[in-house]
Amino acid sequence: MSHHPAYPVGLRLSGRRVIVLGGGQVAQRRLPALIAAGADLVLVSPEATPSVEAMADAGEITWERRGYRDGDLADAWYALIATSDTDANRAASAEAERHRVWCVRSDDADAATAWTPATGHSEGVTVAVLTTDARGRDPRHTAAVRDAVVEGLRDGTLVAPHHRTRTPGVALVGGGPGDPDLITVRGRRLLAEADVVIADRLGPRDLLAELPPHVEVIDAAKIPYGRFMAQEAINNALIEHARKGRSVVRLKGGDPYVFGRGMEEVQALAEAGIACTVVPGISSSISVPGAAGIPVTHRGVAHEFTVVSGHVAPDDARSLVDWRALAALTGTLVILMGVDKIGRIAETLVAHGKSPDTPVALVQEGTTAAQRRVDATLSTVAETVRAQDVRPPAVIVIGEVVSVGAALGQPKHPE
Repeated sequence: MSHHPAYPVGLRLSGRRVIVLGGGQVAQRRLPALIAAGADLVLVSPEATPSVEAMADAGEITWERRGYRDGDLADAWYALIATSDTDANRAASAEAERHRVWCVRSDDADAATAWTPATGHSEGVTVAVLTTDARGRDPRHTAAVRDAVVEGLRDGTLVAPHHRTRTPGVALVGGGPGDPDLITVRGRRLLAEADVVIADRLGPRDLLAELPPHVEVIDAAKIPYGRFMAQEAINNALIEHARKGRSVVRLKGGDPYVFGRGMEEVQALAEAGIACTVVPGISSSISVPGAAGIPVTHRGVAHEFTVVSGHVAPDDARSLVDWRALAALTGTLVILMGVDKIGRIAETLVAHGKSPDTPVALVQEGTTAAQRRVDATLSTVAETVRAQDVRPPAVIVIGEVVSVGAALGQPKHPE
C-alpha cells in the first residue's frame, strides 16, 4: 500500500446503509458515533456485547445474528469490519473493494480503505485527528493530540472566538464551590470569551487571575447602588454592559439557582430584552461535604438530603423554613449561610425532637487550599463554632452521614 497520507473528509451518513461486521468491543466503541450520525446501521455478528445488544433492543441498530456472507456489503455506503475471524475480514474487505465501499479494518489498518480518526467535540465543533504518516501510526499520540485540542477549546486556553455567531448578551455561570477546576467546561469557555465579568465574592477567584488583560472584571460587591438596592444595581450593570454590545459573564459561586438570586437576574434581563444563558454549577451543598469525606446520602444511613438556607434565624418572622418538619426527617440536613445562626438552628431542631447527640460537621472554605473541617454535635455546635472561630463561608452538615467516612481516615484538607 502506498505511503500517501489519508484524505480527511466528513461523511454524512444520515439514512445511508452502514454495515458493521462483529459485535465486540470495537463495534461497541464505534457504534454510538454512527448512531448519532443517523446511519441506517446493520450489525452482522453471531454474538454481541451486552451494550451492543442493548442498542439492538432499543431499535438503534438492526442486528442479524449470523456470520458474514458474501453480498452483505452490496448496498452499503460505509463498512466497519471488526470480527475475530481473519478469513471473514479478508473476504469482506475484498467485497468492499469490489463494490467501492469505504471500509475500516480493525485488524489490519494497512488493508483498509478508510481509517477512523480520533474524534472529540466542543460546542458544535468536531475535532478529528489522523496520523498523516502511515509508517509511524501511533493511536495514543493521535488521541493525545485530539484531547489537547478539545481540552484547549473547552477551557479557553486555545481561544477560537466565534466571529460570526458570537452575540452580545449575558451568561449566568455557576463557578462551583471554590476550586477553579470544579467549574464546568462550558462555564470556563464562556469566561475565556467574555469582555466583562461581574463576579461574586464567593466565585472561584483563581479563575479571574487567568483572564486576558483586556477583560474588565467587576466585583459585584463594589457596584455603587445609591438609590437602588444592591441586587438592582447588579441587574442594571449587567443590562448596561450587554446593551453596549459586550459579552458579559455573571460569575456566581456554586450554582446560580441555589440561593444565588440567579432567577432575579434572569427576570431583569428578560424584561430588558437581553438574551441570557444559564450555565449550572456544582453546588457547595453536595461538593463541599464530599471534599471533606462526607457523603450526603449513604446506603442504610440516609435516603434523602435537604438543603436549607440559614441566613434567616428560625424564630425570625421572615423565615420560610418549616423547622419542625426538618427535625422530623431522618436524612441529612445541609445548611448554607448558617454559621452565625447555627446556635439557634441547633436549639430549634432539638426542641422539635432531634437528638442533641446528632453529629454535625462544619466545612469552612471547602475545596480550596484553606479548607478545614470542624466536628461537633447539635448540643455542642454553638460553643464549638465560637471556640474554633469558624467563619463563613462554611457548609454545615447535620446527620449520621457525618460519621460514615470517619473510619476511612478521610483527609480533612485537599491535597
